[in-house]
Amino acid sequence: MRTLVVLAWRNIWRNKRRTWITAASIFFAVLLSTLMVSIQKGAWDRMEESVVNYYFGYVQIHGRGYWEDRSIDRAFAETDSLRRLVEEIPGVETTVPRLESFALAAHGERTLGVMAVGIDPEREHAMTRLRERLVQGSYFEDDEEAVLVAEGMAERLNTQVGDTLVLLSQGYHGVNAAGKYVVKGLIHFGSPELNRLMVYLPLPVAQYFYGADGLITSIALKVTEKDDVPQILATLQQRLDTTRYEVMDWHQMMPELVEARAVDTAGNYLMLLILYLIVSFGIFGTILMMTAERTYEFGVLVAIGMRRLQLSVEVWLEVLFIAFLGTLLGFLASFPLVYYFHRHPIDLSGSRELAETYAQFGFEPVFPAAFEPMVFLGQAIVVFIITSVLALYPFWKIGRLQPVTAMRH
Repeated sequence: MRTLVVLAWRNIWRNKRRTWITAASIFFAVLLSTLMVSIQKGAWDRMEESVVNYYFGYVQIHGRGYWEDRSIDRAFAETDSLRRLVEEIPGVETTVPRLESFALAAHGERTLGVMAVGIDPEREHAMTRLRERLVQGSYFEDDEEAVLVAEGMAERLNTQVGDTLVLLSQGYHGVNAAGKYVVKGLIHFGSPELNRLMVYLPLPVAQYFYGADGLITSIALKVTEKDDVPQILATLQQRLDTTRYEVMDWHQMMPELVEARAVDTAGNYLMLLILYLIVSFGIFGTILMMTAERTYEFGVLVAIGMRRLQLSVEVWLEVLFIAFLGTLLGFLASFPLVYYFHRHPIDLSGSRELAETYAQFGFEPVFPAAFEPMVFLGQAIVVFIITSVLALYPFWKIGRLQPVTAMRH
């Protein structure tokens, strides 16, 4: 076997041009497929982070049936025992109470529907880094009669920091809710949907506004690791009274986001399949050319007594060496390229038309590349396996070889 390996290694350098052309096709296959997968994964990870980690959280607790009708009448009290029960679960860093409902916001002659959310300013910041997303003004205090308005909503209402915003809604159990609040700051969200919808109030102010003293509609959980979510979800369902509370992870709260990613990933796999097919034809063409050029050589070797299996294995090893060379070079070259797009995402927000198109789907037209080991290894392994399978062709060709006919070639 060692002799076959040495012969195969020497043989690939007998025709250097053919070797480098074949290695180059494998190199570009690894490079392009890695770049395609990393950008697709990075873009979706960014979108999930914008929507899930910056507002919804990976797990939420609601009153039973709240998520289906989003009625403030299903609000519940966040007792100390409930808070301790949740925060004692391994993997839960902190909990964030919220009182959420829809309202009408008016400024001047403009009126728009908004999501008016009551929050604990410090606990909200601990989870979503809300204070760091201020683009104008300042953060409000616990019981300050003020609101923070999303940047897109402020633009639509033509309101600025220091203006007064009027909120109208239906509160807890039909109470009329109305109030005037100073705009304390403007916030920018990565998600265009949140950016054009959100208005924040301090939790005690929101509870007074909605007539829901001491009540909240949800508890969002900040978790240490995303992978811990299934275990945390199972533990909560065991410990909480499920006749009073419902526990949902982000997959259940936003199935449309999960489905959209699955559809897009399937489309990406189709594009990868087409890329693999194009590259496979290129590599197979090279293998066909190589076996055709060496028909005379194969005929002589078989005629002087070399076993067909040994000859087939030797040719197979040649193709594997070339595949390994191309895969290794593609693997190494993809590192700096993917890292560059990881640090400098493709940003299409300069085009207003593209920005508006992507905003309709709820995310910014910014596409960073995911810099993860499996992105590189996965594509390198797939391309190497495809080349290894194509390299089996010489077994069939040499097995049917007639030495006399081959030597007349």
